[in-house]
Parts: sequence; structure tokens; C-alpha cells
Amino acid sequence: MPTPNKLALVKQLIQAAKNNLDTANQLLTAMGAPESAAVHTPTAPAQHVGGSVQHTDQGAVIIEGVFDGQNMVGPDGKLYSVPANYASKSKLVEGDLLKLTISPDGSFIYKQIGPVERDRIVGVLVKDSESEDFRVMAQGRFYKVLLASITYFKSEVGDEVVILVPKGTASTWAAVENVIKKGEGDAAAIVAAMPALTPAGTQAPVAKVPAPKVEIKAKTETLKTETHKVVKLAATKPVVEKSIDTAKSSAVKVEVLPSLEI
Repeated sequence: MPTPNKLALVKQLIQAAKNNLDTANQLLTAMGAPESAAVHTPTAPAQHVGGSVQHTDQGAVIIEGVFDGQNMVGPDGKLYSVPANYASKSKLVEGDLLKLTISPDGSFIYKQIGPVERDRIVGVLVKDSESEDFRVMAQGRFYKVLLASITYFKSEVGDEVVILVPKGTASTWAAVENVIKKGEGDAAAIVAAMPALTPAGTQAPVAKVPAPKVEIKAKTETLKTETHKVVKLAATKPVVEKSIDTAKSSAVKVEVLPSLEI
């Protein structure tokens, strides 16, 4: 039976599709297309599609939404980008409830507030020949996985991958929990030794995405001071060596030492 989180996700995706259709119709009208070219959806009473939007006195905006495997779907159907590293490290699963706080300085802070129940299954990592995207083939299905998870575990095609999926419901995406390299052990034994999943899944940490800013870093260089000893030998007075010639007058020999600098 579908979980409330999964139903909220489906409703939000439907709302997002309607919003995209309305935008497309507005573009057609702006281009001068006839009314008959517009696509209309059956009208229905407005419904709350899950989640909420709140404004704090400090100027922050708090939005609750549902994780779709890659992004957070807000109550208005708008998609909010979730950092891949955070989703990978936290092992977020389709249907998890998230809270996004947009601070006055523009930074995004994500927090998991309602994890769905999970199933742990083992599959094999494969690669789509057309899109070059990685997939995990498990129990006769192909699951999309975040590239950040594959690169973190340094996984290669053919490795066995332990993934987490929503319990009792079909999903397109899966969270990578672990990777078993080829020839490194029996996957069934390794999975059996892993701790059991809690009924509500695992609590994910908080992710903070700072607002973009320009940071100027001064380049610091360490200057090595080398002391050179300079020895100067000044020209000395002539060294006079006297030779006594018994036959003639004495001869004078003069030697001048040049100035040396080392």
C-alpha cells in the first residue's frame, strides 16, 4: 500500500506537470498561437499536495517537501536542487520528507524530517550504453543511482552494490549503501552481517549549502633568508722582502694581495 509520503510525492509531481503545462500555454499565447492550440487539463478543486511554506521573523523561508531521488519537490510543485554529496552521504530515498531553510543570506540548509521505511537489496552495477549513466540491476529492475555515490565508493561496472529502496513501493531511484568489489567476498554474507534497518530508516545529517560569495585569499610565501658571510681581504701594504746581495745594493720585491669577496 502506498505510504503517505509517496502519495504526497505523486501529488506534487502532478502539480508540477500542471504548472509546466500552464507555462507552455502562456508561451503559445505570447507567440500568437490560436486558442485551439492550447492544451487544457480537467479542472478540479485545489488540493494541498503536502509540505508547507513558512516565513520567519528573521527573514528566513522554511519549505517542506518530498525527495524524488534527486531533488526536493515543494508543495507548489517546484523543484529544489539537493546537493548530490549530501543525498549520497545521507542515503536519501525516494519519498523522504525534507525541510529546506533558506536563510536571509541566501544559503540553503537541508534536513531530513520524515524518512520512509527502507528495503535493502543487492544488485550489479551496469552502464547504459546510450546515456552513459550508471544503473543498478536488482531483482529484475534497473535503478538510477547518484554519480556521487559511485565515485565515492570507486565502484566499477560488474561490482555488486547494496542499495536502499522504499519498502513496499516501486521507485526509480535507489540510494547506494555499500559496494562489494569483484572477488572481495560473498555479497549475501556481507549484507547479513550489516546492521538491521530501523523502522523509519536512518536519520540523515543536516546539509548546509552556503550562499555564493567571492573570497579573496592572500597568497602567503615563506621567504628563506640566507646569510652569506662576506670576507674581504683588503689590499695590504706591500710586503717588502729584502735580499741582500753582497755584491750589489739590495733588491726589493713587492707583492700586493688582491681584494677577495666570497
